Amino acid sequence: MRTQVGIVGAGPAGLLLSHLLALRGIESVVAEVRSRGHCEARQRAGVLEDSSVRLLREAGLADRLDRLGLEHGGIYLQFAGQRRHLDFRDLTGGRTVTVYAQTEVVKDLIAKRLAAGGAVDFEVTGTVVDRLDTDRPVLSYTRADGSTAQIVCDVIAGCDGFHGICRPAMPDGVATIREREYPYAWLGILADVPPSTDELIYAYHSRGFALHSMRSPTLSRLYLQVDPDTSIENWPDERIWDELQQRFALPGWDLRQGPVLDKNITPMRSFVSTPMRYGRLFLAGDAAHIVPPTGAKGLNLALADVAVLAPALDGLLRGDSRLADEYSATCLERVWRATHFSWWMTTMLHRSPGADDMETELQLSQLRYVTTSRAAATSLAENYTGY
Repeated sequence: MRTQVGIVGAGPAGLLLSHLLALRGIESVVAEVRSRGHCEARQRAGVLEDSSVRLLREAGLADRLDRLGLEHGGIYLQFAGQRRHLDFRDLTGGRTVTVYAQTEVVKDLIAKRLAAGGAVDFEVTGTVVDRLDTDRPVLSYTRADGSTAQIVCDVIAGCDGFHGICRPAMPDGVATIREREYPYAWLGILADVPPSTDELIYAYHSRGFALHSMRSPTLSRLYLQVDPDTSIENWPDERIWDELQQRFALPGWDLRQGPVLDKNITPMRSFVSTPMRYGRLFLAGDAAHIVPPTGAKGLNLALADVAVLAPALDGLLRGDSRLADEYSATCLERVWRATHFSWWMTTMLHRSPGADDMETELQLSQLRYVTTSRAAATSLAENYTGY
């Protein structure tokens, strides 16, 4: 087989890249190890930056987003028995974020690609990328029906996540890894109950961080800080709700409870692999970088990467390599800014194991500053809503 761009991974990055390339008349094949149902059901991120919403609208992908997305003009920071609001519209000149689950973004992208006749193979096995240092790299895999595919490409895009095969396919010594693991994780639940808040609540508490998010007017998404080695079996629903009640408690405010539809534990890490290109292999999204979810940046970085990559590949395939040569540096400027912001939000709001009174007072001082200084609040709002 022959195609112009072979894409490994049918997450938001890979699917959006395939769509953006199709708009430019460029053929692609997408290979994904998981089933379509799994891709459309994985509970992941749920907050889209202002720039991400604009990107999806400009790409003709916002029909359901505009109908079902929940536009938010700020967030709440809760600490020391108080809940304070940061007004993003006021602080940034009108920018907002939109709550629209990554699962919905993936559903929209899959439907769009398949309706357009795009080549998307799910449940593939034995995926290999080869000849990356030539102008004819090869993507090989076995399809779900047992047939084999060996696709000669002009370019391969590694959009296959942190545990994918593309980044490790780079020769030893090419990539520089910078990584930080955090001494806590998130226990997240999806609950069949209307949200108890109009906008996200980030709560700093002596028992640990908590976040109240949502997925729709009838579905709530909530998180608790837990130890990284925590077993989900040790957290029955009743215990989760009891802990959430304690961490969000405020006089006159009630946390609604309902059936838990899904729960999982997510470790926290910062990870950046540079460069994001080797030969004719380009990395995007979680294949190249991971941020802790506190800053709501992971999904948005993936979308931003491929918004840069699509025109870069267009130029490269037409004989102009300038944007492709600048791809890694262009993306990494945004990646490092988001990595710092996510680290800052995480360390400001989470309780470190063994934290003493000094650390507690420093965190509280930072939270008071962010919620009383317009300059500090503006910095948070600008980073949170995106550029």
